[in-house]
Amino acid sequence: MAAKLKKGDKVVVLAGKDKGKQGEITAVFPKENKAVVDGVNIAIRHQRQTQTAQGGRVAKAMPIDLSNLALLDKNGKATRVGFRVEGDQKVRFAKTTGDVI
Repeated sequence: MAAKLKKGDKVVVLAGKDKGKQGEITAVFPKENKAVVDGVNIAIRHQRQTQTAQGGRVAKAMPIDLSNLALLDKNGKATRVGFRVEGDQKVRFAKTTGDVI
């Protein structure tokens, strides 16, 4: 099945502690049905000091379920994603505006 949300998409969080926050997808894990979004679902992780990196408490973006994310359309509103065939290519489009993503 084709992916509705991909790396680089601008999304908004629909549910959870970060509801309403916006960000860009940096990684997608299709098998786990999760994605990592910049600035969303931040957790503090303790990192051991190494010769190259400083140790301490590091803020890290954790994966969030894809069902809690919605794509942003050109108007900055949450939209669902649809698929259609244009010519010989299958493309994603925003359900609200009908624009190709």
